[in-house]
Amino acid sequence: MGWAGVKNGELVRRAAAEGFDVLITIDKNIEFQQNLASLPLSVVLVRARSNRVDDLEPLAPAVLAALDRILPQTLVHVGV
Repeated sequence: MGWAGVKNGELVRRAAAEGFDVLITIDKNIEFQQNLASLPLSVVLVRARSNRVDDLEPLAPAVLAALDRILPQTLVHVGV
């Protein structure tokens, strides 16, 4: 979508404006930097040892499960 380098607050606004329901991120600070109760979408925070595919790929089933049960405007932790 051409959003490389967009920071969290702006990224959330853009995602909501485009009709996204959930933001999946590995940014551990998002829950401290954003007022999650006021976010226009939900957040899945993936916690892995690194952002390498080898560390993230095993968490894919848990991310999919989180997407099935996530409630609007909430934060769900997945992983380590």
